[in-house]
Amino acid sequence: MKRSNIGLMSVTVFPVRLLLVSFFMLLAWPFAFTASLGRSEFAIEPQSWWRRFVDLCLRVIMRAMWFCGGFHWIKVKGERAAPSEVPILTVAPHSSYFDAIPVTMTMCSIVTKLESRSIPVWGTLISYIRPVFVFRSDQDSRRKTVEEIKRRAQSEGKWPQIMIFPEGTCTNRSSLILFKAGAFIPGLPVQPVVLRYPNKLDTVTWTWQGTRSTKPTDVSSRFKILWLTLCQPHNPMEIEYLPIYTPSNEEKENPALFANNVRKLMAKALEVPLTDLSFDDREISLSQGPLCIYDYCSLLEFNQLVCRLGLRAGTRGKILEEQAKRAMKLQGDRLGLEDFAQFLNLPVTDTLTEVHSLFDQHGDGQIDIRHFVIALSTVHRPSKSMETLKLAFKMYESEENGDILEEDLTTILEIMLGVRDVELSGLFLSLDRPDKEKITYDELHHFIEQHPHFVQKYLDFKDHPRKFCIGRPKSCNGQNHNKDD
Repeated sequence: MKRSNIGLMSVTVFPVRLLLVSFFMLLAWPFAFTASLGRSEFAIEPQSWWRRFVDLCLRVIMRAMWFCGGFHWIKVKGERAAPSEVPILTVAPHSSYFDAIPVTMTMCSIVTKLESRSIPVWGTLISYIRPVFVFRSDQDSRRKTVEEIKRRAQSEGKWPQIMIFPEGTCTNRSSLILFKAGAFIPGLPVQPVVLRYPNKLDTVTWTWQGTRSTKPTDVSSRFKILWLTLCQPHNPMEIEYLPIYTPSNEEKENPALFANNVRKLMAKALEVPLTDLSFDDREISLSQGPLCIYDYCSLLEFNQLVCRLGLRAGTRGKILEEQAKRAMKLQGDRLGLEDFAQFLNLPVTDTLTEVHSLFDQHGDGQIDIRHFVIALSTVHRPSKSMETLKLAFKMYESEENGDILEEDLTTILEIMLGVRDVELSGLFLSLDRPDKEKITYDELHHFIEQHPHFVQKYLDFKDHPRKFCIGRPKSCNGQNHNKDD
């Protein structure tokens, strides 16, 4: 669409469409609010005549809303299975808030974060479809969510179908990332559903361009997407219901295999490649905080390996603390592959061997387990770098005064930031401390609080931003490498 056309549509069509879309959304609110009164989030609800009437009214209103937004004709291929036959619909790719269209057309339940319920107007509409809410503040949220999905899926159609976006995050639709296992743990048949937006000008996707990118744009850019979409004369959309996928006995026992096979089927229908990135990888690449990951290449590789070992999903703060205590008792003793497997209570496999080799500094088959614990904490809570730093200090600090050596802090920061050849001379020269080669956690924490641009100003490492180039680390082992290699 040319700029002149956008300008014309912005002052003619856009305000009218925005007004109509807002009107129909507000019109839907009293219906959803009334139908939600006195409802239990956990009890099966019989469909009385008046609730069926409200459901029909909401479908008509929401379809009118999307029509006013430019989605005039929505092409539907295939046939949606009955809830008694298939309790779960797996939908991909997930790229936009316009992916809500198939939800409003079917009034299926969805899996969404609890905060969605507080969104004005839209939150009431979300509550009406009886979603499975995710309590992110609850450490057991993932387990409880899976249990609720399983409970509803096994109701033999008494609960509404659950429409799940198994990618768990928005992508740019150029590939399918790894599916989360929640939809596949019940081991029941699922119906894959694929979405297409065949417009030449993509105005619906809210992620950066690039096959592997899953980074969302900011709020202003999201409004820009809404603006450009409402300026389009027509926004085509296709919804295709693929044949029901019934898992084999092996897939029932292995939800990850089940999820991956469904993903392959959907990728083939979409004619897009697969990529081994996941929702957790997205969190790593978008890490925040004073020690946010600078170069996440090696940590993404490590994260994918620990996910394959089943370590990522089961990792909690208490488990990390326990591993750190056990690492402290080793006092820096290095572990071979067999001892490493025993430390993690896992069998020796090819994947475990790969993880072990990532931390093999000297190529002698021995690793410092503290490096592994730091890396695991980093990928488990990428936006809580100070908690990881505190955990690392506990493993290295002296019993006398709780300080650690400069060389140990160098190793810690190399792993946490995903960089090489960290130099701390700028930091230690700025510290008013008698012993210039040691530092405590409290001293470093206070210094970072006083200097929010700590990494940029007081650290130096290979391919630092000030050197105007971007490097890629080759391993997570915290080892200093030859700068000339």
